Amino acid sequence: MTAIFVTGTGTGIGKTFVTAALIRYLRAEGRAVDAIKPVISGFDSAAAGTSDPGVLLGALGRPITMAEIERISPWRFAAPLSPDLAAAREGRAIDFNDLTAFSRRAAMAVRGTLFIEGVGGAMVPLDQSRTVLDWMTALRLPVLLVGGSYLGTISHTLSALHVIAQRNLDIAAVVVSESEVPGASLDDTVATIARFVDPLEVIAVPRLPPDGAPHPAFGRIAALL
Repeated sequence: MTAIFVTGTGTGIGKTFVTAALIRYLRAEGRAVDAIKPVISGFDSAAAGTSDPGVLLGALGRPITMAEIERISPWRFAAPLSPDLAAAREGRAIDFNDLTAFSRRAAMAVRGTLFIEGVGGAMVPLDQSRTVLDWMTALRLPVLLVGGSYLGTISHTLSALHVIAQRNLDIAAVVVSESEVPGASLDDTVATIARFVDPLEVIAVPRLPPDGAPHPAFGRIAALL
């Protein structure tokens, strides 16, 4: 059994795209794989197929039903805000102990590889006092950090790596997913980040069709997990 926590430098930078592509790669290799995204904000049940859990279920070859979405994403909130604020708008709150227990049960039950996709960036608040970083720390799983190639991503990526390293978490790799509106070139962004984080692997993922043929980059990433 292998469990990987996928986090990001922020929201909308490609965590779900990278996770889904890794799922498809592992399935094509004949390997068992599953994924959960326990917390999601900005969820619209009328657009479940294009939601993050819908994309993950599609990559897994699972039906995109509310029962399946409930299975992998039990904490769903409508407002596109940080989870603490999105939950508060609905008069709800995320129970941190329940969240970590759910994640551990999924990791123990999986056959093969489990991806646990976080929400937003590494420092996004989950409740009044805990962040995604605290969730990762409680689980102590290897971390796959996904960043973009937009202007500012180098600082955001190095800052995220710094706080993750402060918790003595194992960082499996850094993935730079090419942004729709990039800053420097993808290659220059990767080279600059790599210069500061050696010996960590920093892997470039160019913009690709959402469910196209697997790119060689995902074989490199999978080999590090």
